[in-house]
Amino acid sequence: MSLTQDTMLKTKLLQLDCHFTWGLKKDDTDFSDLQNRLKYQIELGLGEDTGIARSFSYLAFTKYLQGLLEEARDDLVKAEESVRKHHADDCEKLLIVTYGNFAWIYYYMRDWAKSQSYLEKVEEIKRKFPTESRSVLHPVVYGEKGWTFLKFSRKYYEKARECFKKALEAEPEESEWNIGYAIALHRTESELTSIEESPAVKQLRRALELDSENADIMALLALRLAAYKKFKEAEELVEKAMKTSPDNPYVTRYVAKFFRQQGSTEKSIALLKRGLEQIPSSAFLHHQLALCYKRKRIALRRPGGHTSKADTDELLSLVIHHLEEAAFLKPSFIYAMAELGLSYGENGNIRKAEEVFQRAFEVATAKNESLQVVNVRYADFQLYHNKSESLAMKHYKEGLTLQKDTAEGKKCANKLETIAIKRISRNSQDGEAFGILGYVHQTRGEKRQAIECYEKALLRDPGNEEYLSALCDLRLSLDI
Repeated sequence: MSLTQDTMLKTKLLQLDCHFTWGLKKDDTDFSDLQNRLKYQIELGLGEDTGIARSFSYLAFTKYLQGLLEEARDDLVKAEESVRKHHADDCEKLLIVTYGNFAWIYYYMRDWAKSQSYLEKVEEIKRKFPTESRSVLHPVVYGEKGWTFLKFSRKYYEKARECFKKALEAEPEESEWNIGYAIALHRTESELTSIEESPAVKQLRRALELDSENADIMALLALRLAAYKKFKEAEELVEKAMKTSPDNPYVTRYVAKFFRQQGSTEKSIALLKRGLEQIPSSAFLHHQLALCYKRKRIALRRPGGHTSKADTDELLSLVIHHLEEAAFLKPSFIYAMAELGLSYGENGNIRKAEEVFQRAFEVATAKNESLQVVNVRYADFQLYHNKSESLAMKHYKEGLTLQKDTAEGKKCANKLETIAIKRISRNSQDGEAFGILGYVHQTRGEKRQAIECYEKALLRDPGNEEYLSALCDLRLSLDI
């Protein structure tokens, strides 16, 4: 093939909508974990026929990224076979993304003729199933793109939500797009308002109307309802989800999370253990099991708890074991690393704790993700296990600076307030403590209290530029 022909073919390939053109950055996900999840979905037959075909097509893309071109092609063949087997009548439009992937794989295999033939197949499908304009994609493409983003990384959840929304604009009654949109909303809706105003709750109910036997949606809706204290309906949904799909490990993990949040730790542990028998390399299940053992240990250590040190030490060992497994299976699992660092500190292993936190900070900074969580856990470690109040305050403040309205941000504010008040009770001339208290009031929008604290801080530390700047801004905002 001449250079000109290669350039023309590559130009056409770049106009396709498939995994190769969706801007999936390798550094944004953990490929070993992603491949494990895709393989288990195929092996366990999850997602019915369309979901299995989708997993094969997605898996092919991950194989390409590893340079395994023949394996990638074989996975695409399996994806096409699955679609043709279960959708004989309308399989063509369901293959549009898979054919795009084929075109790219054959291009990289230097089989120009086959690459061109799959390009032509994609064009034929577009002619047979036209959209309102060339700038609007077929609903199947939006849907496939949405599912891809959902599985790839939490950084892509917003994009997934927009893809499903566009798919629904064209096919509002399609249950698959409604389910995808519900999951995307569930994962991106962080602030609780009221149950009537929650788009996630509304869409989860809509998805369940269209697919009344979808146990995943039942479990997710139960988690949402529990957050709004609608426990009776949530419990009914959980029971139904377990009866509908008792052997689905993805349903198991959501139900286990529900039980843990409701304080039924033993039920959660039993379910998670059963899930791990099916998916032993699930970082998520190991992480959830660690959180259960941590909660159980906290309960046993409360005043009035009848337990021995040996029992609580054994539980801490289980927490550490499952967090180590989670971090090993998914090296980019920031939450697991942060919890592991804190657990090492509780076990007295300060050196290992510092090493794990250092890695967690590096990954969170590189990914620009979950940095607040790492700061908060590191601050907890410094305060409770390394006995460094100054470093704890530094990282609580950094956590609060990153975001004030999240649960972690509010925790940072409360911790800083508690530490500052204690320091002032010990030393009424502690200017730094008054400055911290001023900052906490400022982030909460309590401007007059903040001014009062900053004024006290300046009396004890005259000329401090940070306090002067904050005080000036606050006074201007109140026009004092």
